[in-house]
Amino acid sequence: MSDAALWTALADPHRRAIVALLLERSRPVGEIVEACGLSQPSTSKHLRVLKDAGLVRVRQDAQRRVYALEPAPIAALDAWLAPYRRLWNDSLDALGRRLDDAEEPPLSKD
Repeated sequence: MSDAALWTALADPHRRAIVALLLERSRPVGEIVEACGLSQPSTSKHLRVLKDAGLVRVRQDAQRRVYALEPAPIAALDAWLAPYRRLWNDSLDALGRRLDDAEEPPLSKD
């Protein structure tokens, strides 16, 4: 699994929606199809891309295929984003301080 494959898999909004569904719990294909509002063949193609990228795993349960989120690649993406998150947090904290300062009422001249 390469970083490029992870980013490519997550670039599609339908695949991100599937990942969000699987974050809640494992689901059979039929339930994913219903929740996403896509056709079964289209959903299967998206699931294959996610599986090939290592983001999901599949298990057989009788006649059903049940998909689950694979946490390791998500953790790797989170680690990659960590320095950027600190940058965003620092910027947002500075903005918050400026907004707080701007909201202080002016001193009266009494």
